[in-house]
Amino acid sequence: MTTGRKLFLALILLDVLSVIAVFNILSILRGVGTSEHVIIFPLVAPILALVFALYLIDGYSSRADMISLDYTSLHTIALVNSLIATLLMTYVIMPSGFELQSSRIVIALSYIVLVPLTLSYRRLVYQRSSYIRGTRSLVFLGDAASSRAFQQECARLGSTQPVIYSIVTSPSHVPWKLDEPSQLQLRPFADVLEEIQQDRLMVEAIILRESSPELPEDISQTLVELYFGGVPTYTLELFHQVYWRKIPLYRLNQTWLFQEGFQIAREPVFERLKRAGDIAFALLGLIVTAPVILLGGFLAWLEDRGPFFFAQNRVGKNHAPFRLYKLRSMRSSPGEGDLYTRSDDERITRVGRLLRAARIDEFPQLWNVLRGDMSLIGPRAEWDRLVAKYEREIPCYHFRHLVKPGITGWAQVNYPYGENLDDTLRKLEYDLYYIRHFSFVLDASIVLKTIHVMLFGKGR
Repeated sequence: MTTGRKLFLALILLDVLSVIAVFNILSILRGVGTSEHVIIFPLVAPILALVFALYLIDGYSSRADMISLDYTSLHTIALVNSLIATLLMTYVIMPSGFELQSSRIVIALSYIVLVPLTLSYRRLVYQRSSYIRGTRSLVFLGDAASSRAFQQECARLGSTQPVIYSIVTSPSHVPWKLDEPSQLQLRPFADVLEEIQQDRLMVEAIILRESSPELPEDISQTLVELYFGGVPTYTLELFHQVYWRKIPLYRLNQTWLFQEGFQIAREPVFERLKRAGDIAFALLGLIVTAPVILLGGFLAWLEDRGPFFFAQNRVGKNHAPFRLYKLRSMRSSPGEGDLYTRSDDERITRVGRLLRAARIDEFPQLWNVLRGDMSLIGPRAEWDRLVAKYEREIPCYHFRHLVKPGITGWAQVNYPYGENLDDTLRKLEYDLYYIRHFSFVLDASIVLKTIHVMLFGKGR
């Protein structure tokens, strides 16, 4: 059994035991339970709610940074949503007389206690697994150019795991430099494999560049043996998807779209279910946020007597144009102007900065969702002028128009607001991952991460 699987099972077991222990102890302290009667079966609902919510935020992944402030906030948000789900299941779905209905306070207090408790042992487990992982390296097999690109990508994403770069045969040239004073040595792949077999090198995974020369038969057989011994081998594209949850752009071509993995994005049943959810939540959202939208629009008008709303032509599913509506956060400026909104943009009004920080300017897009122009979740709806520019300069950019654009999405919660072409390339990697792995579970994960972004004001 791999280390990741052991961690997954251990954390689930700890979570189940924690829920049972906390609910029973608080029930006894509140006088609605006894030490002779241990509550187990009625706790199935809160256990499932908690496990599912934590699964959505990678709370069982060995690669999640469980000691970071970002994870702490996501963990807290996940448990708050679990509390809401538990209350709904207990008091709305379950029949009268269900055991947990004896005290709402016990349910609420239990989750308050579970937040620090479940975080505490995750931190301990993460520190232990980080120590183990720190002694394990990734082995990258490729040429000098692909090794350089992989190192730069690791640095950009903040990866600290050691990487050994290798080639099939010994290099005939001197080691090449990346960035002063760092220097990378390309090692013969056969030597690296020998060290792994002799337990002189601890390896987490081996990564093969798809364009690497065909491997000799003995090396291929060794890789198979290592795989069954717990050292997986990934193609670089698969590594991007499993570890970094994005699609590398170097793999894009006009036939990439027809590979396996896009069926659900075109599945009518899934699309109709998603549309039904969009209508229900957009309608509810418009009713709830209507006073906020009116107040925000009035304050925007009060500052400079400009219009309440900002409208712009955007590109939707199958490249269909539509008119997107937001609360106006910038001064009306005739002429071309900057195509991007900068963080220090002088066009943003004082009220606009507040609207943007709280994401209130996005609320009118619920109308676009209700009309069917957009979905709640999907790639960002881009300005038609920018789309024309991107399609000229980025091959296969139009793939992102396979699905409806969304108010929030996988790229929006994983990458900051784009201000240039390079940012657009990076966000496209996440958009394409979303399209390929289109699912309700991924949508639910995006919802939790969006709440985190809104609460802590990240991005724009």
